[in-house]
Amino acid sequence: MLFPLSDDDRSLDGPAWGTLLFIALNVLVFAYQLADPSFTYGWSVVPQEITSGVDLANDRPTWEEDPSVQITSARDIPQRPGPGGAPLIYLTVLTAMFMHGGWGHIAGNMLYLWIFGDNVEHRFGTSRFVLFYLVSGVAATAVQVAMQPSGLVPNLGASGAIAGVLGAYLVLFPRNRVNAVFFFRVVSIPAVAVLGLWIAMQFFNQWGATAATEETGGVAYGAHIGGFLAGMALALAVRASGARERPNRLSRVAETDPANQRLWR
Repeated sequence: MLFPLSDDDRSLDGPAWGTLLFIALNVLVFAYQLADPSFTYGWSVVPQEITSGVDLANDRPTWEEDPSVQITSARDIPQRPGPGGAPLIYLTVLTAMFMHGGWGHIAGNMLYLWIFGDNVEHRFGTSRFVLFYLVSGVAATAVQVAMQPSGLVPNLGASGAIAGVLGAYLVLFPRNRVNAVFFFRVVSIPAVAVLGLWIAMQFFNQWGATAATEETGGVAYGAHIGGFLAGMALALAVRASGARERPNRLSRVAETDPANQRLWR
């Protein structure tokens, strides 16, 4: 399996403020989760809450409150009060995009955002990138909820929005070089290979995932797929609109490097 470490950022000569903002927000929200575990159970996305408009709650203890807690079915998952019933419950679609389930979860997501987010932001511009990121995250959640409309398992994480960034990166920078670990060696390969393999694995894992109603957790592959396709569609829509690409820090290299030409004019 390929594990990305970095990409070729030699053409970037300034910070990507939107990307840095999202990384900071994710870290701050995760710190709050560690201080108040009930926030995670109340403000993450529960598909049944979204489809019913009802804020579910129960008195079952969390693992943090009682390490002996055993969750054997979705009905055993603690549910804490969130923002309230409809329409406030839909705020969880946004809050869950900045929440994570553990140190490994947030570390992996922030690494991917750090590697791929700056290039996409420089191409779109910061304000449009911020909107793009949020729309991708909402689209990812919508796909996951549509796949499990009665699900009780909380969904959280920036993965869906970051998958949108990966989809846009694949459209905009297919030939950009990505440094990745492959069987204990660092290799440099085109982004189309890295991201193509990544999305292929998401489809494969989704196909192989169990659809049992007693599911108690796992990776939301549907959200990854939905976010990735949304990111690709948004990037393609901009290109197909015929709008001239705004001047940006990548314009210089786009004019001189045949392997990274502008994709719309």
